[in-house]
Parts: sequence; structure tokens; C-alpha cells
Amino acid sequence: PLSAQTNPNFDVALRIDYESAEKAIEFYGDGFENTEELSSLRGSRIAASTAGYIAQRGNATQILKDYLDSLKNREIIRDDVFHLEEARSRVGAMKALLQIIKRENFSRRVSATVEQIFPQDAKISASIPLYFVAFGSNKVDAFVQRLTWNGDEPHAVGEGQGELTIVVNLAHAVEYPGEMPVKYVTLLGVVAHEVFHAAFGVYKDGSPLWKMYLAKHNKPIDELLDITQNEGIAYYLSLDEAGRGRLPRDWIVRMQQAFETYNKNAAELAANGTSQLRVSELIRTANLSGYWESYGSMTGMYMAREIDQDLGRAALIETIRKGPQDFFRKYESLQERDSNLPKLTLWLE
Repeated sequence: PLSAQTNPNFDVALRIDYESAEKAIEFYGDGFENTEELSSLRGSRIAASTAGYIAQRGNATQILKDYLDSLKNREIIRDDVFHLEEARSRVGAMKALLQIIKRENFSRRVSATVEQIFPQDAKISASIPLYFVAFGSNKVDAFVQRLTWNGDEPHAVGEGQGELTIVVNLAHAVEYPGEMPVKYVTLLGVVAHEVFHAAFGVYKDGSPLWKMYLAKHNKPIDELLDITQNEGIAYYLSLDEAGRGRLPRDWIVRMQQAFETYNKNAAELAANGTSQLRVSELIRTANLSGYWESYGSMTGMYMAREIDQDLGRAALIETIRKGPQDFFRKYESLQERDSNLPKLTLWLE
């Protein structure tokens, strides 16, 4: 279902690193016993750090080796933020999926999917590291971060800093519905989602318009608006690619719930006096609460779909160029025309 690349300005390649996944799969099958080496690999460290953040355990890279040792010794692991037992039970499926990934032109097919959502004159050139791992949080199957490294210790950094890096957890990916070839196509959509984020980051870094916008919009509510557009378009891209236009049966109910949560949380983020701890929680849960519970991502996905289908692909691409304010204004124009659309109560500048 994925076309070849056609935009000569879009040059995004993936530097794929399989080592953490391969060694973990071997470890689960009792064929690799060096837990020090497995836990110290860069892919493993990123997965551990992110799992710790989502579970609110801080930097969990220090405990990964201990947990792997417990698994090797068949000991009970309490509060397993890495879900190692679950991963070990899926080792055969992970091995099969990894074989398909290596056999197909994975990087090229992903890039061809993503380029369609960017302006034709947007010059995006990037070589993005992609780490396949075989453990991690059960809330995310893949993610992208901006990272700097202190030796082999990863540190997440903000916009315009570090290296955009993608991580895919095969232990989560093998739980996608369908037979293995269907799981593979779903994974293509998921990775396209993450490559979109990475390419969007490169585009922002080189856009004078985005630099001016980000310099003026640095409040907590602005961070939510950015998440809504960025995650929303990415989720819509993967939904459209994997689902081929099909929507879940409970789509309307789910979206109404997402918008209700969004309006409530956006008002709290926009208010003066909201504590930093509460701000951090609202931003984290906007995108890292599980698929349907990530209120920012789901609201943005609905908005992106309506803009694309009602105003056209060119309108959605224009929001990439102009930013969150344009994304929200386009959806507000649709609200005014169609009273059945879920309502946003957030008013922009």
C-alpha cells in the first residue's frame, strides 16, 4: 500500500540498529547471558530510560541489569517497568517479525509514506537512528526523542537540540492484530508515525516561521498545542495507512471523550497558578497514557482527519508550514460549519 518516493527535496534515511533486539531475543531463549552487555547497549538504555519516565520511576537505566539478572535466574520481578516476562513469552513472534523487517525495504517504504504530508518545497535531509528493542513500557510501541549522550547514557533534550532518535519495541509490535504480514504493515504505519515526528523536527529547525513562533510561544498551553498538532497528524497518518480509511466502531464515543478531557485540561494549563507538578502531569498524559487515553494525541488525530477530508490535503500540509495556530483555526472553521463536530472551547490568540 506504500508508494515510492517522488519528492526529491525529501531525503530521510533510517540508520537501523538491531543489536538490542537481537541480543534480547537470544537472551530470552537462553542463548545469550551477558546482561551487562545487553543493558549497556544504546537501544536498551533509551528504552529503559523512557520506560522509567512513563512509570514515573525516574531514570531506570541503572536497574535494567538487575532486572535482567532476575529474569535469567527465574526470580520474581516486582514492579517490572520493562515488562520482561511478557517479552520473553513473545520471543518466537518477535524473531519472525524481525526477519520480515530485515527482508523488506523497510526504511524506503516508511520514508515514502511520510513525504506525502510535507510541502513539496520543504527541503528535509536527515539520517535518523532507529533502534529496535525487545522490552519497554507497555504504553508505547514506538517513540521519538531528541537525545544527547554522556558516554552511553542518554539524556532527553528540548526542541532544536540533540539528535532525533526513534525506538521501536518489538515486544509490543507483535501484539498488533492479524497474521505476521499484517503486523508488519501495521508496524510500517507506526514507524511512519515516528519518522513524521523526526522529519517535522528537522523541518522546524530550518523554518524561520517556526523559529519565530517557538520564540514567542513557550507557555504550558503552547506545549499542549504543539503536541496536539504534531501527534495528531502523526496518528492520523498511521491510522490512514494501516486502517485504509476504516474507523473503530466506537470512534464517535471515543472522540467525544477525548475532546471533553482536552477542554478541561487545556483550561487548567492555560490558567495562572497551576503547579509545575500538575503541568508536567497534564503534558505527559496528553501523549503517554496509552492509545485512547492520550487526550492530546487523539484530539489532534480527529482534527487532522477532518481538515484533510473536508478542506483537502493541501490545507493539512499548510498547517505543517504555519504551525499549531493555523491547525486549530482550520478546525474551528469546520466547527462553525458543522455543529456535529466535537467542540473545542480553547480560544487562540
